[in-house]
This record gives sequence, structure tokens and C-alpha cells, in this order.
Amino acid sequence: MNVFAKILDALFPENFTCELCGKEIFDGGKFCKKCAERVTFNNGKTCPVCGRKTLTYALCLECKASAPQYARAVSALVYADGAAALVNKFKNGGAYLKNYFARLLCEKCRQFEDADCVCFVPMTKKAERKRGYNQSYLIAKELAKTLKLPLLKNAVEKVKETPSQKTLSKRKREENLRSCFRADRQIVEGRTIIVVDDVLTTGATVEAISVELLKRGAKRVYVATVASVEYSEKKVDVGAI
Repeated sequence: MNVFAKILDALFPENFTCELCGKEIFDGGKFCKKCAERVTFNNGKTCPVCGRKTLTYALCLECKASAPQYARAVSALVYADGAAALVNKFKNGGAYLKNYFARLLCEKCRQFEDADCVCFVPMTKKAERKRGYNQSYLIAKELAKTLKLPLLKNAVEKVKETPSQKTLSKRKREENLRSCFRADRQIVEGRTIIVVDDVLTTGATVEAISVELLKRGAKRVYVATVASVEYSEKKVDVGAI
């Protein structure tokens, strides 16, 4: 770190303002007291497979009806209110939040004791140029460094653009992502891989990547996302199951 950077860090330290409202804070945290109440950490009851917040410590109906190809998924936050706003900030200019997200995920990922590498959900070159960076890569890079595992930069490639998935059902998302990713057998064969993404909603994206990785010889796939939506039986896409 050069002298100028050290001066800037001293004058404008990280956590100087609340990440959600911009209010000045001086306690070394990320949020002011009011905004902290808007952020829910995913530390309670979760589905033991997809890792989403649930009402009981049991498989959610979706995982029970159709088990994902990945072995297990974890997430640090519940994707709602403050956490959703924080992830949106990260995806739209707040790339520095990668360090905070990686620290949160590091503790979650320590349970993947047999994992030997990390990769991430890729973007097409066009999409990455538009955003300026791949948010999943930024988190994965920091996470791999913290876990002291190699980062597989070219393990998976996104070979075609896909329309926005925000309003699509699980079935439609799966159709949207069919043949969308391609893994490199020489890189992934025999590896136990942690796939990193920002948000898990239906899980269609990480499922598509997991299928491709396993098809190309990966031994096992785990998933780590910054946030995941809370599981709700009312939102189960019965047709997709």
C-alpha cells in the first residue's frame, strides 16, 4: 500500500458511513442501528440442502421432491429488505463490498472440509463489460484467498446470453439456462468445488452449473451465495417439481 492510500484509509476508513442509508457511524460496523434491523443473517433454521431459511430444521419440499445436483448450499444473508438493498448496491458500483461478503461466507464454507477449490458463476463478456465487473468472481477471489484454496478462473464459461430471470418461475429459469454453461473437463475433473454466486432464489443457475461440472468429471459441488430467499411453501412451483 502506498503512502497516499494509507492517508486515505486514515481519513476515510471503511465503515465510516452506514452502507444502506449513508449515515455516519463510528463503531466499526457496516450499518447504523436502524438499518442493522433491516438486515437478516441466515443463522437460524435452514434447509440442510439448499440452505434457505425455513421454519424447521428439515428438508424443504422442493429439495425433498427433486434433490439438487449440488451436495449442499449455504448463504450468509436472507435476501429481503436491507440485505437485498446491500446486494443490489454491490452489483451496481459497490464492488468494495466483496471483502465483507467474503468474510461472511468464509465461516459458512468451513463446513465444506473436503472442498479443494473455488469457482464462480460466469457472465458473458458482453454482460461483464456492461456492468464493469463480475460480482461473483470478486467474491470468489476473496473467499478463495481467505480459505487458502485455489480459484479456478476458467472452470466454467457462459456460452450464451440469457434474458432476465427475475420474473420467471423455476421451470422457466431452467429452460432459460439449458446449455448455457460449459465446464472445462481438464480443469474440474476429480475436484470438489465451491461455486460462488451473489443470490440464490430458485437455485436454477447453480443447479445448471452443478450439472455441467459433474458431467465433466467434478467429484462434488457445493454452493455458497451471499444471500438466499426465504423458503415458502406458498411459492413452490409445483409444475417444476
